[in-house]
Amino acid sequence: MKGKRRILVAAATAVFTVLALAPAGQATAAGKDRYTHLDPGGQPRLTERVPVNVVFVGYSPSQVPQPTFRAGLPSGYEPAVRYRLFYGIEEKLGLQYTYDYRISYADRRYEDRFFGELKRLARPAPLTDYQQAYNEQQNNVLDVTDNHEIDAPSVERWLAKNPPVGVDTRRNTVFFINWYGRSDFRFHVYTKTDEPDPDTGYNFGVERDSRKIIAWGGTTARDEENGLGSTRRIWFHDLSAGPESWTSNWNVDEPDLDGNGVEDYRMPATWEYRTGGYRAPDALAGDLSKITRYVALNLLFTTSPLYPAELPTAEPPRSINLDSNVYEGWPGVDASATYVKPKLLLDELRELRWRNTLDYDSQDLPFTGDAERCYFLAIEADESCYPEEGYPGFANFYLQNTKELARTQDDQGRVDYELPIFSYALPEGTPTPGLGFADDNYVDGTQSYVFAFVSPEIVEFGYGLTTTLIHEVGHHIGMSHPHDGYDSSTGVDYAPADEFYFVNAGDQVNSMMSYIDLNWDFSQFDHDNSDRFLTAAYNEAANRLAADVLAAPRAHRASDELKAADRLLGRARGALAAHDYPAAYEYADQAYRQVVEGAREAGVPADRAEAELRRNAQVARSSVELGEPHEFIDSLDPDSPRSQP
Repeated sequence: MKGKRRILVAAATAVFTVLALAPAGQATAAGKDRYTHLDPGGQPRLTERVPVNVVFVGYSPSQVPQPTFRAGLPSGYEPAVRYRLFYGIEEKLGLQYTYDYRISYADRRYEDRFFGELKRLARPAPLTDYQQAYNEQQNNVLDVTDNHEIDAPSVERWLAKNPPVGVDTRRNTVFFINWYGRSDFRFHVYTKTDEPDPDTGYNFGVERDSRKIIAWGGTTARDEENGLGSTRRIWFHDLSAGPESWTSNWNVDEPDLDGNGVEDYRMPATWEYRTGGYRAPDALAGDLSKITRYVALNLLFTTSPLYPAELPTAEPPRSINLDSNVYEGWPGVDASATYVKPKLLLDELRELRWRNTLDYDSQDLPFTGDAERCYFLAIEADESCYPEEGYPGFANFYLQNTKELARTQDDQGRVDYELPIFSYALPEGTPTPGLGFADDNYVDGTQSYVFAFVSPEIVEFGYGLTTTLIHEVGHHIGMSHPHDGYDSSTGVDYAPADEFYFVNAGDQVNSMMSYIDLNWDFSQFDHDNSDRFLTAAYNEAANRLAADVLAAPRAHRASDELKAADRLLGRARGALAAHDYPAAYEYADQAYRQVVEGAREAGVPADRAEAELRRNAQVARSSVELGEPHEFIDSLDPDSPRSQP
C-alpha cells in the first residue's frame, strides 16, 4: 500500500451540519419573543425578491407576446432537498424567493450592434453531424447550407459589457436570441474549446460535434480561462443556432425519441415555428417560457440542493479532508498518480466552499477480496454481497466501503470531516456503472460516499478521474445537475425525458455540474446557490442550538452571545435581500459561532449534538424502508447526450 500523499489548501473557515439539538418549540415562549431574527427551535424564514431579466434579441413582441410568455412563469420558489423527496421526506430550507420579472425587447440599434458582433466573431466551419442529420429529415422546412462557429465565452463577455439600456446583468439575466430572418444571418453554432480534460488532454469542444452548442453563460468573474472581471449573471439561448445534438432539436421527424409513447418535448430551430413546421408559430412564446421556468429558474438561478448543504457530521466542520482511496485494479497503471490532479480538485472545490480549509490525501487499495467480489455482484448480478443487511445489490459499494472506513480514514482528530472517496481503476473489458456517483445512505437521503471509475475504455472516451471527482464531490456538498431539478410550485422533481426533454439545454452552462465537458469550474449560479443554502443552514443551526441554550440552567450567562447572534442573523437577512450572497453566508456563520460560544457559557454538554444525531439516525433506520432511488448516476449510457459523437 502506498503512503498518504497530502496537499493542503487553506481557504478560510467553516461549512457545517445542522445540529438537531432540540425539537422546535422546546424553547420558552418568552425566549422566542426576545429576538427579532433568531428563532430558537425554529426554521429560518429567509426571503429574497429575486430580479430576473429576460431580454429578447431578434424576437418581436408579436412573435413572443409578453402576456403569453408571462403566463407560464411561476411567482416564486422554495428550495427543498431533492434526495430526501425519494424517501417521501419534504425538507425545505427555510428560503423563499419571489421573482421580480423585468421583460424587454432589444431595439433595432442594439440588435444591429449585437448581430454585427456575432458576424465579426463567426468563423466558417463544416456542417456539424447534427446539421447534416437535420437536412436529412423528411419534414425539415429548410436545409442548413453552410455553418459558422462562434466562441461562446466571447458572446457572454460582450453581453456582460454591452447590455441594453436599463438591463443590469449583475442580476439574473436570460438573453433569448434569434438571428434568423435578418439579411446578415449566418447559420452558426457556438463553441468552447479552451479546457481539455486535465487527465487525458482530450478536447471535447474540438473533437465532438455534440459539444457544438446553442446556449452558454454562468462564467464567474475570476474564471481562469474566461473570467468576466466582475460578477455577472448571464445565460443566453439561441434557437437560430444549430440545430444541435444536446437537446436533439435536429430531429423533426420523430416526436417520441425513446418509443415510450410520450412526446420528448423539445424546442426546434426558430425557422421551424411556422405553419407546416415542427411547431406552430403561436407556440414560440410558451416554449421560451418553459425554458425560462424549467431551465433558467429551476436549474440555474434558484435551484434546490441534491443533498443537504450541511455535511453529515456531529459538529459544523471548519476543515474538510478529501479522503481519496483508489482500488488499483488496472494492470500496469498507477491510476491515483496518473488520473487524479489533486491541486485542480482542491482549487475548484475551495472556490465553492470558500469558508473551509480543504486538504487531500490518497492511498491505494488492492482490487481483491470483498472489494472485487462486491463490485461484480453489484454490476453483473445486482445481488447483495451482504444479504443479511437487507440492502439492494447496488448498495454493495456503500456497504463494503463502510467496512473499510476504519482503515481508510486516518485523519480523525486532525480535521473536522473526512469526505470519503472511493475510486475504482479497472482492467479493460470490465463493465462500470458510469463515470461516478455520489451515494446516499439508503435510509433518508443523507449523502454518504463518493464513487468514481476509470478504465481503458473510459480514458479512450476522454475522461480521467479528476473531473469526475470534482463533479461528484459537488453533489456530495449539495449541488444538482443543471439538467434535472425540482419545481416547487408543482412539487415535481424532473429529469430530461418526455415532457421535460428540453431541459438538457441547462447543461450548456459554465458549470462543473453539467455533462457538457467543456469546463471544470463551478458557475456563478452554483456559487450563488451554495451561499444561499449555507446561509439557511447556519441560520437553522443557530436556531436549534439556541433552543438548548435557553433550556439550560445557566441560560442567562449566554444573553450577550444570543443577542449578538440575533443581530448577525439580521445582517444575513439584509445581505440576502440585497443579493449579496457571500456576505449573507458569512453573517450566518458568525451568528452560529456566537450561539456556540453562548452554549459554552450556558454549560450545554459538548456531546449533546452527537448523541442527538445518533438517536435521529437510529429512528430513521427503524422507520424508513430501505430504498434504491439512485436517479443521479453519472453514466455514459449510449443514448445520453454525453455519449454522442
